[in-house]
Parts: sequence; C-alpha cells; structure tokens
Amino acid sequence: MIESFAPVETPQAKVLILGSMPGVASLEAQQYYAHPRNAFWPIMAGLLGFDLALPYEQRLAQLRANRIALWDVLASCHRPGSLDANIARDSEQPNDFAGLFARCRQIRAVACNGGTAYALFRRHVVPLVDLTGMDVLQLPSTSPAHAGKSFAAKRAEWDVLRKYLMD
Repeated sequence: MIESFAPVETPQAKVLILGSMPGVASLEAQQYYAHPRNAFWPIMAGLLGFDLALPYEQRLAQLRANRIALWDVLASCHRPGSLDANIARDSEQPNDFAGLFARCRQIRAVACNGGTAYALFRRHVVPLVDLTGMDVLQLPSTSPAHAGKSFAAKRAEWDVLRKYLMD
C-alpha cells in the first residue's frame, strides 16, 4: 500500500490541481512531481511567473500565493511502479474532499492532471460531494509517460487555469 501526501492548501484557493497518486520518484523525494522530466513545475513556473529553480518549499508557497491548492485523488492504493494503469482498483481509497472543500470554500475549478486523475475523481468524489459552482477539468498529464503531446501543447491547455485565478 502506498500513501499520498498531505494537501497543499490555502483558504483562498480558487483552483485545486489533482494528480492520481505520487509516482516512485515523488514518493522517494516526498515531493509532489519530483520526477525530473515531469512538466508540472515548468508549467506552473511559466503560468505563475516564478523561477523554476526555487527550492521545493518556495514553489509550494508560490502555488499558495497564487491561490492554487494541490493534492491527489487517492489517499492510498496498491500500485507497483509509477504507472497509473497499474493501480489496483479494489485498493483505491480517496482523500477527504468534503473536508478540503469545507476548508477551501473559494475553489471554482478542479483541474485533474491527466485522464486517470479525472476518472478517479469522477468515480470516487463526484457522487459524494457537492461541486456546485465548480468546473471539473481534465488537463493533459504532465507525466513523462504522457509523451503524446509536446510541452508547448500541454502548457497551452494548462493556461485555462488563468481565468479561474483572476479576481
């Protein structure tokens, strides 16, 4: 059984970005999106205008300062390796989204990082939590395993988050 991380959150969050479950590199580093070829941090640095070379804790602070929360759909699961396709469906345990949405009442968009995060969110969260006033978006995976789109194409699709971050 592997376990995800605590959420990165702020009560002012307007966007919640969700992965499925941290990969091996992230679990080993105890950091979201730690694989060096994952496009998440380069996309966020470009979107929010911060230096990609910032230490991890400062990158998290940039997310919070820009009203972005970060988490994974699953709290725990069985999965050999890092591929989402290897998650054992009968082991999926979702995180406490009712609690998160109670703490972060300004969220207007849930941005799923890839198809698996989107499917897991729809399966485990949508039936149980009131999402009135929130858009649920499926964005292209930032994982290096998702090589079907260029970085530029992924970045262009992730730019949709800008409209939710406006005042």
